[in-house]
Amino acid sequence: MFRKTTMRRAIGEGLLIYLAAQGLALVPISFWPPAIFPVALILRTALFIVPPVWAAMRVVSTKREKMSRRFWRLGPTMAVCAAALSALIALFIGETLVPWGGLNTAPDITRLGLGGHATLALGAFALSELQNLGVLLVYYTIAVVCTRLANGGFMRFTMPAGNGRVTL
Repeated sequence: MFRKTTMRRAIGEGLLIYLAAQGLALVPISFWPPAIFPVALILRTALFIVPPVWAAMRVVSTKREKMSRRFWRLGPTMAVCAAALSALIALFIGETLVPWGGLNTAPDITRLGLGGHATLALGAFALSELQNLGVLLVYYTIAVVCTRLANGGFMRFTMPAGNGRVTL
């Protein structure tokens, strides 16, 4: 019952989890009571890690399908969509403080083209988003591949070749 969804829906669910992680990252550190803040950090980290694993586990696959082309595309597709979500959040809401959370700067769209110390060059914005995309591409691809391989077993072979075959 759990693994009965389409690839499109699995990607959407994974991106909603990523969006929840981004939303949790926008909450400032002063909002959290000191006793709850470590739990919030752990939850935020888990929400950043879970999307590709969740999507890879939710997709319906055939009995023998482990790593088809559609699963090789799942990680990069989700990474591109997550990077686009991250760029939109940085443009219109602002960048977050990486380890602790909360807004680090004003929305990037207002800082593009300003003068002075608060300016943001278009090249610097593009470079930071490309770095984010690179990290997401590597992680999401590895996470999807490992999840799919762990689901169906790493190898399957039959031995011996006679009538008493055993599949491992």
